[in-house]
Amino acid sequence: MRYLGLDLGSRTLGVAISDKTGLIASSLKVIRHVEEYDRLIEDVKNLVSELEVDAIVLGFPKNMNNTIGPKGELSLEFKKKLEKTIDIPVYLQDERLSTKSALDTLIKGDVSRKNRKKVVDSLAATIILQSYLDRRI
Repeated sequence: MRYLGLDLGSRTLGVAISDKTGLIASSLKVIRHVEEYDRLIEDVKNLVSELEVDAIVLGFPKNMNNTIGPKGELSLEFKKKLEKTIDIPVYLQDERLSTKSALDTLIKGDVSRKNRKKVVDSLAATIILQSYLDRRI
């Protein structure tokens, strides 16, 4: 079973993909947008078809006290739109601290600030997807 991991941000969508066995997540790309979520839905739909994806894992940003804030509400709305457009399951995965973890990893790897900005969202999507895959086992 192949999964697509998504990290929805206000200007970017980090994308990760699992292997066909659904065990290992890898960074795929970053899609830049300007809060045009309908266009993003089409981009995701094309990726699902092209990569033969069986399910989507969407990062769900909760507050540290486990409440749902504005970004969490945005993810819930995006999930509903995905489910209406794409006929595969969409799962939510708690993404608290995933971007910080991605940044820490890139800093430890001595990646320049300029290059970190290019890949941090896809790495965060990879962390979100891998967390989901690990939890399933």
